[in-house]
Amino acid sequence: MTALDDLDPFAIFDAEAERLDRFFSGLKDDDWARPSRCEGWTVRDVLAHLAGEEDYNHACLDDDLEGLWTRLEKNGVSGLAGFNDWCVRTRRSMPVEEVLDEWRTRNGDTRRRMRDLGRDARLPTMAGPYPVGLQAFHYASEYATHGDDVGVPVDDARERTAWRVVVGRFALEEKGSPVEAAEDDDGDLVVRTPQALGRLTPAEFVDATVGRLPGNHPLDPGLRDALRCLA
Repeated sequence: MTALDDLDPFAIFDAEAERLDRFFSGLKDDDWARPSRCEGWTVRDVLAHLAGEEDYNHACLDDDLEGLWTRLEKNGVSGLAGFNDWCVRTRRSMPVEEVLDEWRTRNGDTRRRMRDLGRDARLPTMAGPYPVGLQAFHYASEYATHGDDVGVPVDDARERTAWRVVVGRFALEEKGSPVEAAEDDDGDLVVRTPQALGRLTPAEFVDATVGRLPGNHPLDPGLRDALRCLA
């Protein structure tokens, strides 16, 4: 039993996807060109990234990762950074409405198929067979991160931060990170390695796990690097 057992990964994934969909659907022409928190990417580029990621998500669901690798190799694409760049670059000439429809349709299919499989089923991934429920938590975390990157409004910030802290602590353990993270009496996270000690609010802890802690934050650099486990 872990703290994740009390959370529904599919409901969380649905909520983050629906939040993004509402936001994207309400944008006007100039909004798409705004810079995001992802260096070098506009809001439109973040949408293109999410749409392109569905190639990977569907390859996992179809058990056809080899087919995806072959297609990427034919297009001269290698590595995660290369894949991300290709996903964005190949959609820059498309009407944004088409990119949004692509993402909405394919992600809806991804979420439905994952829910149908159930959280304990195994999904082929780059890292080998992996529980569907845990993969849904990873996807939801990424959607929440990119939602913050483009400025999606959040009404349930405390509840949302709470599950992201749980997922972050799980990911640190799963990764074998040397960081210990324990909640103190004030609800903050005391984080430590044998070399460093720090204290973060829940929101700061979440930002640290996804590599979004501000550069001027006083947290020890080694501890900052060790906390990054979901990006």
